[in-house]
Amino acid sequence: KTDAPTIKEHINAFSHLSLFKTWKINTALGFPTALKSFNFNIIVLHYSLFGHPISLGKHFLSYLGSVKNSYKIAFFQDEHEYWPERAAFINEFDLNCVYSLFEPRYFDATYGKYTKVPKVLYNLTVYVSDQMIDFANQCLKPYDDRKIDVGYRARRLPYYLGRGAQEKSFIAEEFKRRVQNTDLKIDIETNEASRIYGEAWYHFLADCKAVLGVEAGTSVIDFDDVLRAQYAKLCTGPPEISFPQCSFDKFHNNYLTPYEDKIFYRTISPRHFEAAAFRICQILFEGEYSGILKPMEHYIPLKKDFTNFDDVKKMFMDSQLRSKIVDNAYRDLIESGAYSYEKFIQQFDEELIAEGFSPEIDMEESRMVSIQLERGRFRKHLYMLISGFRQLQFPGRKFFKPFLKPILKFLGI
Repeated sequence: KTDAPTIKEHINAFSHLSLFKTWKINTALGFPTALKSFNFNIIVLHYSLFGHPISLGKHFLSYLGSVKNSYKIAFFQDEHEYWPERAAFINEFDLNCVYSLFEPRYFDATYGKYTKVPKVLYNLTVYVSDQMIDFANQCLKPYDDRKIDVGYRARRLPYYLGRGAQEKSFIAEEFKRRVQNTDLKIDIETNEASRIYGEAWYHFLADCKAVLGVEAGTSVIDFDDVLRAQYAKLCTGPPEISFPQCSFDKFHNNYLTPYEDKIFYRTISPRHFEAAAFRICQILFEGEYSGILKPMEHYIPLKKDFTNFDDVKKMFMDSQLRSKIVDNAYRDLIESGAYSYEKFIQQFDEELIAEGFSPEIDMEESRMVSIQLERGRFRKHLYMLISGFRQLQFPGRKFFKPFLKPILKFLGI
């Protein structure tokens, strides 16, 4: 429930839409013993595995090392850090293909320089799912019935990610400051406690007439993984240089200047597709947005120094202009199907077929694999449910706590 809906939509697209029979394995539920018996033609590692930086236990890593003949594909996001670990993982397990958010012009300077992976393909952070469209249609409200003029959620990001990462919170704070004495009804927050997840996020969007936005990604790529360590050290240092007392500009001038914008790592984000699906007017910092969003056609452009703020506010209040921009975004991003999961998975399948793989499979063999991999699934889900319950704070918790440990031991995986 604390995941963005787009993560599950991305995962499910493979099993729902690919010509290839696909089995999903949630590594949080432990290593399925039966997996040792199978040598799959293709193994896809989803981007959700590479957050901190690699969420794979020793059994999964051992398995990956043992299946020498499998064609191994990894989807990566948040490629701005953990490069030594990322490169070592790619090289140790002989990955055959990487799907990256870096534009092709940077493939040689990134994966080509630091890894031996033979194929790198460009993709977007997310695509448009039928579930998103269905939910948007179910929640759709007339503009006059929406309670929020401008909505937005973001989190403050560490300084070492560069100026681009600071835009996510800066646009919120400056916009709030400038509209505080106006009639605009806003719901804009940047603190972690105000984050919205799951279906609640879609319900929030359905109440917005407009949303703020910036390009996803960062403006600093730390290939040597030194900036994060420097930043962590500074954060525990003297008050005059520690976050948040130290200004971003001071940190930037002292540490980030050699890194800033050396490699462009900015892209369109899931938020932009969601806003288009929910027919919300987007007020965005000027940017490239993967060449997909065009200013005054798909969004109202806001200069990063806010010098055109008054003009932006007037354009938003112009209902005819606002409707035209909303309609254009829905037409080009959603209705066209150009960025649908169907199209993306079709291209994914074509790449595999070009590598010599066939989606044909023996149905009885497929059924047996499914049965083997599903064994113990209910017990594992129950374990995770109770394990999560153990972390909750509620009245009477102390009476339940003694019983949870033996139950988890019994269900242990």
